[in-house]
Amino acid sequence: MIISENLLFSYGAELQNYHSGDTIIEEDSTPKYYFQIKSGTVKLSSFLEDGKEFIHGLPFDGHCFAETYLFTEKKYAVNAIAVTDCEIIRFEKKRLTDLLLEKPDLILKVYSYTADRMHYRYLTSAPFSFKDPMTKLHILMRHIKDHFGFKEKFSFPVPYTRQQLASLTGMRIETVIRAIKKMEKQNVLKIDNSKIYI
Repeated sequence: MIISENLLFSYGAELQNYHSGDTIIEEDSTPKYYFQIKSGTVKLSSFLEDGKEFIHGLPFDGHCFAETYLFTEKKYAVNAIAVTDCEIIRFEKKRLTDLLLEKPDLILKVYSYTADRMHYRYLTSAPFSFKDPMTKLHILMRHIKDHFGFKEKFSFPVPYTRQQLASLTGMRIETVIRAIKKMEKQNVLKIDNSKIYI
């Protein structure tokens, strides 16, 4: 967790419940709150001109999202949608500013989290420079595995569906399915009960 839940609640934060598919923030809306996930998974995405969805990230328990917008006057460039039922701590922008000024060590904590996430995004965006679908998927999954600290072969259950992998890499789902089957034949990954292990 980025900021202690008890601290947020003591400063007036609210616990909001969202069902799978509910919109939490909409693209082009004005940022008014800090959001921290108590439980559940959220999808940050935008839609391309051809109507294809591009997923920027899938934050889950303990993570915050879209917090950088609270430090600018820009409107959201992404949507945030609950992937599962979620409990999300919502904290007003002005109260967050007051809390950060009162407890400046939290500024470093939030900044460190944001910097770590940006590093992760830089690593996972590398596959876009490759045309080969298997290379794209392998680089993405390997970086995710490294990010979570898994070392042994086939020890890491990839936390994304094939559709989410397609949206994360900008490929069609059919391309992802074919590439995963080839990767399994080449012993790059393992599939057990439709779950991908790398």
